[in-house]
Amino acid sequence: MSDAKAQDDLDTNLQFEPPGSARVTLRGRLNAETTVPCWEHLEHGLQGAKLDKLEVDASGLRVCDGAGLALLRYLNMGRMTPGASVSVSGLEAGLEQMFRAFTEEDYEAFHQPTPAKCHPLPEEVGGAMRQAASDLRQQVEFLGSVAGSLLPTLLNRKRMRWREVLRVFESAGANAVPIVSLVSILVGMIIAFEAVQPLQQFGAQIFIVNMIGLVMVRELGPLLASVLLAGRSGSAFAAEIGTMKVNEELDALQTLGLDPIRFLVVQRITAGIFLTPLLAFYAAFLGIVGGMFVALGLGYPLQLIIHQLTSAVHLRDVVLGTSKALVFGAIVSGVGCLRGLQTREGPSAVGVSTTRAVVTSIVLIVIADAIFSILFFVLTR
Repeated sequence: MSDAKAQDDLDTNLQFEPPGSARVTLRGRLNAETTVPCWEHLEHGLQGAKLDKLEVDASGLRVCDGAGLALLRYLNMGRMTPGASVSVSGLEAGLEQMFRAFTEEDYEAFHQPTPAKCHPLPEEVGGAMRQAASDLRQQVEFLGSVAGSLLPTLLNRKRMRWREVLRVFESAGANAVPIVSLVSILVGMIIAFEAVQPLQQFGAQIFIVNMIGLVMVRELGPLLASVLLAGRSGSAFAAEIGTMKVNEELDALQTLGLDPIRFLVVQRITAGIFLTPLLAFYAAFLGIVGGMFVALGLGYPLQLIIHQLTSAVHLRDVVLGTSKALVFGAIVSGVGCLRGLQTREGPSAVGVSTTRAVVTSIVLIVIADAIFSILFFVLTR
């Protein structure tokens, strides 16, 4: 049986010769454009054929590139004719050398089977638990390393790189002022507008100022500052350190006798701890200003608004907000550095680390905020 097909500049002739043998004759140009239709044609013609022998005659090829050699090697490995002996003949000396250099072991190494998309539920649960346990162990080791390096580094002038701390202050703090300003003012105004109608039912609209003051100083100021810091600077910490790990710069530091924790992490955590309270106070102030604009729009005088604010916000509220900001700053900077150190190899490794840094930071911030609220409620009632 003869089947000839012209595919651009390629002629493919497939003949079946009984018993159980076939011959493929290729003439013309076997390149990236003609290989795909030729491949499909041969797969369709050889599908279901029970062959013991397949001969491929490539003596008529004028041009054969890498794609064509891949097709010939695929045929030679018997992928289209399982169980049949396949021979490829007629290649020029240079092409023959390249053809023989690519073995079946190379094909298996570069053509790994696609992993199954679905796994049994117990296997997935076990894998997640194992990963969580490994991550917890790394977190404990990281906390121990930071705790052991932070105080000695702070007390030693020569070991502490204060210029790096100032650089982080500028990039993570000063450059974040515009977005913190916009978000804080808008949040303060939104809370005030949302509280106008409920408080109006009780004739207590003036207490909008009291509510804004307490909410911003005790809760939303530290929370807004830390969440924005996590999305903007915590991810930057993870990306910086992660890129250094991918480029093997951390290995170079260790080769030079420099501890990455002391050389990179301590400076960022120090900056985060001292920076977050400043951003938190700034966010709380602008949130209160946004609420004051709403109160002024309702017709209340500025003197009365300030009186309500000073009578509502006390020193303990400021201490609570400051304590939250210190802890949140340590969480954001510490998690960002940890995820950067955990960066693996691969083109998407840094992106995965930054995403994990932001998600973990926000989750831990919410958990820490809940713990603070419970402790404050129990201690002050």
